[in-house]
Amino acid sequence: MPRYKLVNGEQIQLTAEEEAARDAEEQAWADGAFDRAMANLRAKRNSLLASSDWEVIMAKEKGTTLSTGFKNYRQELRDITNDLTTVDEVNAVVFPSKP
Repeated sequence: MPRYKLVNGEQIQLTAEEEAARDAEEQAWADGAFDRAMANLRAKRNSLLASSDWEVIMAKEKGTTLSTGFKNYRQELRDITNDLTTVDEVNAVVFPSKP
């Protein structure tokens, strides 16, 4: 199916070279899907870790230890990106609940 571009308001069919360039752009975008999904996952994970840092700081300041549940929660967040190999796996990730 031919693709078109607008030039001065007129629809013109892409040349073979333009079609090849567009195909390459689309393939590059598709090839980067996993990296984009992982970057989004890491950003959310990092935000959750950062929002729970105060618990660690408070425990240190008080000279107490962090609860096991909270330690496990933070470790699960750190491990959440392990062994993911597809975009579907990344999209299926369920974040742990904060204790």
